[in-house]
Amino acid sequence: MGTQQQAGHGMFPLVEIRGLKKAYVRGKQVVEVLHGINLEIPEGDFVALMGPSGSGKTTLLNLIGGLDSPTGGVLKVGGDRIEEHTSDELAAWRAATVGFIFQSYNLMPVLSAQKNVELPLLLTDMSASERARRASVALQLVGLDERASHKPNELSGGQRQRVAIARALVNNPSILLADEPTGNLDSKTGEEIMALFARLHDGGNTIVLVTHEADVASHAQRSIHIRDGRVEKDVRSEPALVKA
Repeated sequence: MGTQQQAGHGMFPLVEIRGLKKAYVRGKQVVEVLHGINLEIPEGDFVALMGPSGSGKTTLLNLIGGLDSPTGGVLKVGGDRIEEHTSDELAAWRAATVGFIFQSYNLMPVLSAQKNVELPLLLTDMSASERARRASVALQLVGLDERASHKPNELSGGQRQRVAIARALVNNPSILLADEPTGNLDSKTGEEIMALFARLHDGGNTIVLVTHEADVASHAQRSIHIRDGRVEKDVRSEPALVKA
């Protein structure tokens, strides 16, 4: 674990996981998904969670982001034990701490790109003018400021994913979590999105993404392979070079 600690910028890992377990009850059956995961993710890391379908990688991502609750173990993000929060506290914590990016974009079709990016800020007491300013900055960061007034159906798949990334960034989150962010994109557009993730990481963002594609994972500096609810291997490598 020494190399992981050295890679971070703080005194403790941004994400600390000890003996993490997750089980679901389906009728009379208990289905164990995670079997005592141990992990540390330092601030500034770029991690790809890999594994076959049903391995538990998306479940792990959802637990880190507070979208689901563990059934055992310890889960800390920024030193905060998020499994001890109530659902209302978790909602506020997610809004302030985590940026989510999904394969299906999850954009509101009736809203412009600008208004979609502003959505997370509606949970704050921020003024309308400050919300608009923050959203404009986030759209500029992903290269879509000229499309701010366009609705999702007027944008390409890659542009929609850029809007989703801008929305995830608008709150200046501590960590970005992405679930198969290139899954609905062609290979060229997927490369462009991964180049954007690389730039965000170079800018200091901590990123954890789920993927089953080796070429996507190659852009991360660390690949954690999950199999049958356990860490099979945890490998650091030089990320692939991408065109800006």
